Amino acid sequence: MNVTVLVGGVGGARFLSGLRRLLDISPGVEPNPDAAHGITAIVNVGDDVWMHGLRICPDLDTCMYTLGGGIDTERGWGRAGETWNAKEELAAYGAIPDWFGLGDRDIATHLVRTQMLRTGYPLSAVTEALCTRWKPGVTLLPVSDDRSETHVVITDPEDGEQRAVHFEEWWVRHRAQVPTHSFAHIGAEEAKPAPGVVEAIENADAVLLAPSNPVVSVGAILAIPGIRGALRTTSAKIVGLSPVIDGKPLRGMADACLDVIGVETTAEAVGRYYGARSGTGILDGWLVHSTDRAEVPGVEVRSVPLLMTDTDATADMARAALELAGVNL
Repeated sequence: MNVTVLVGGVGGARFLSGLRRLLDISPGVEPNPDAAHGITAIVNVGDDVWMHGLRICPDLDTCMYTLGGGIDTERGWGRAGETWNAKEELAAYGAIPDWFGLGDRDIATHLVRTQMLRTGYPLSAVTEALCTRWKPGVTLLPVSDDRSETHVVITDPEDGEQRAVHFEEWWVRHRAQVPTHSFAHIGAEEAKPAPGVVEAIENADAVLLAPSNPVVSVGAILAIPGIRGALRTTSAKIVGLSPVIDGKPLRGMADACLDVIGVETTAEAVGRYYGARSGTGILDGWLVHSTDRAEVPGVEVRSVPLLMTDTDATADMARAALELAGVNL
């Protein structure tokens, strides 16, 4: 069985861990094309940013560290056992920006990535090389090798003027607490899917949308030309898992993003935002939490527990998603 998953950062990484457990794929090994089951994760690159001369890929790194056993489990992002000497030295120099913290261990990943990118390797090849250390057991593919960064139009609290800032500045520096008007995926129109991305969708036995932010994670993936078309035409069933439970996001600030685009923070509204593949959308099935109810025209909806309290509970979520996709283990 080949399962393809569209993922963002923390929530997507944790979902992949549960799916890997369900399919009995061992961590610490390279993906094996001859194995009984395989997982391909198509990962958001909209959060990617240049910072202090380094190329940082937050969602790719969160997935890689989580699946490779190197994540800080309390924060859900960054390296375990991290130290912050470089951050402190940058602050002593007054280096800008000063709102983004780079951990010492994490910097090593960014240094290797930046060196390879400047040598001419595409991001997909760099990611594959980095994963030879972490051996996530899952094939991690950036949705595109090309620049496609999420920017946010805000009212600057200092001068009252509207301007566009990178998503990371909006998210980390402003905590999404400034007047926000719209999102833009800069470069997306000219971007192309990375090698293997469209094929992973076309050849999948099931395609899942992880419970990631529907606007700036999954939405940023869908902004790449060719992705939505591949989802619309694949023979696999497409099932999404709601990132909203009882009117609140599972993690992060998805509600702030949904507010900006005029979508309610409910499981039903997010399902309708994705839409049915029988219409003009991308869903065949939609999983909502057991305490939620939703009606999404043209989409089969089921209520199951969606709290990722541990890896086993997450594996049960993945099983429910595959069953809804018509795939039984």
